[in-house]
Amino acid sequence: MPFAPKQKTMTDPHKTTGRVSTPLENTPAKPWNATAPIDAPLQLHSPTVLPQWVDYNGHMSESCFLLVFGDSSDAFFRFVGIDESYRDTQGMSLYTVQTQIHNIKEASQGDPLRLTLQVLDVDDKRVHIFHRMFHANTGELLATGEQMLVHVDMHAGRAAPMPPWLLEHMQAIHTAHAALPRPSQAGAAIGIRRKTT
Repeated sequence: MPFAPKQKTMTDPHKTTGRVSTPLENTPAKPWNATAPIDAPLQLHSPTVLPQWVDYNGHMSESCFLLVFGDSSDAFFRFVGIDESYRDTQGMSLYTVQTQIHNIKEASQGDPLRLTLQVLDVDDKRVHIFHRMFHANTGELLATGEQMLVHVDMHAGRAAPMPPWLLEHMQAIHTAHAALPRPSQAGAAIGIRRKTT
C-alpha cells in the first residue's frame, strides 16, 4: 500500500457553527450617523492571510479571494444597517447575484490585507459595488472584486425594494463615491483577445 501523508486538521474561523460564517457574524450594525462624513472609498475590513487560505502553489487560493471580498461585503452590510436583527425581523437581506474577480498579484500566508469598497451604482433593489484588495504594508493592488447585490424578500424568494431608510444610506454612500474614478476593471468582459491582422 502506498504511503499516504497524514492530513493536517486546521480550524477555519469561517466555519465555527458547522456552516460558513463570517468574522462579523452576530456583530450588531452600528447606528447610522447622517451627519458623519463618508469615506471614499470605504475601508471596513483588514484581515491577515491565514494558513488555511494558502493552496498547494504556496499562495492564497482563488476561492479565498472571494471569501475575503465576501467578508468585506458583510462589513459593508453592517455599516449601512443590515445585520442578523434586520434579516430575522424583516425577512430581508442582500444577496450577491454576480461576481467578477481579477487576480493581479499573489498573496502569501501572513500577509496583511487592506480592503476598500466603492459603491458604483444603486437603485431601489440593487447595489453595484467594487472591492479592491491591497497588501497593507506595500500598498500593492492584489485583486479586485466587482459584485451586483440584490435586496431580497427571503420569504417570497425574490427581489424586493429596500426600505426607505436603507435606500437613503445606500444613496448617501453612492453620492460620496461619485467623484471617485470608475475602476478600469469594472464591467470588463472575459474573453481571449486575439490580434487582428
